[in-house]
Amino acid sequence: MAKVEYEKDGRIGRITLNRPDVLNAIDDEVPVELADCVARANSDAGVHVIVLSGAGRAFCAGYDLTYYAEAAAGEGNAITQDMPWDPMKDFAFMMRNTDLFMSLWRSYRPVICKIHGYAVAGGSDIALCSDIIVMEDEAEIGYMPTRVWGCPTTAMWVYRLGAERAKRMTFTGDRIKGSEAAQIGLVSKAVPLPELDREVEALAERMATVPVNQLMMQKMVINQAVEAMGLRQTQTLATLLDGITRHSPEGLNFKHRAEEMGWKHAVRERDLGTFDWTENRPINTAK
Repeated sequence: MAKVEYEKDGRIGRITLNRPDVLNAIDDEVPVELADCVARANSDAGVHVIVLSGAGRAFCAGYDLTYYAEAAAGEGNAITQDMPWDPMKDFAFMMRNTDLFMSLWRSYRPVICKIHGYAVAGGSDIALCSDIIVMEDEAEIGYMPTRVWGCPTTAMWVYRLGAERAKRMTFTGDRIKGSEAAQIGLVSKAVPLPELDREVEALAERMATVPVNQLMMQKMVINQAVEAMGLRQTQTLATLLDGITRHSPEGLNFKHRAEEMGWKHAVRERDLGTFDWTENRPINTAK
């Protein structure tokens, strides 16, 4: 079964992340299959717009940490290398994923992303590479690994939010709900879950009445304005720094904690701020 599925529905190309048993978590194959589906839609003159969504209970919960965080370094795990690590080997792997996520950005067909449940960590990277996001108002989006063990490689937070709000999100690693994401301009619109499909379909059908070449030209103009602000250079730096975060003393301590206690335990400590990753010990919160 494909981990990312593609279907043509009239003038709409539908791409669906399809690992619902793990909340569509990203493994080595998902970015490749995602880009392949984008290419299929772009090669079809009858497709005017792409709708990207996730199967099951969420859009995407980020990288599959059951494998990447719990598996020991050197056991086929490209996320953490044995020390001393090779930053260029890490960069090549992560830039591959960044470029594959960016197939959505480069797509000649506009991409509407439909978010329900969660779009967090690497899942937010995928979503923010889309052109327009419509989100469930109670769904959550954020990049929690900025607390330890990650840097958003696509760097789309700053281009969508501006410097101050992007700093607020990345300095805390907080998740926010769709209603707040729409209020601050991170996503186009947030609606209650029962209205989400209808809202996305109405927008996709409206856009699908526009000629393909017109849609392509408008997207090229707007993307060029963003790219002129140094998007590629920013992504290069972000992808390099992502590797450093995972091989820093704090990043390695997080990895070892996940191996020892399980990634859910380590992630809970990370998000609650109850572990000192520099000293590699729980924080004493006793008064």
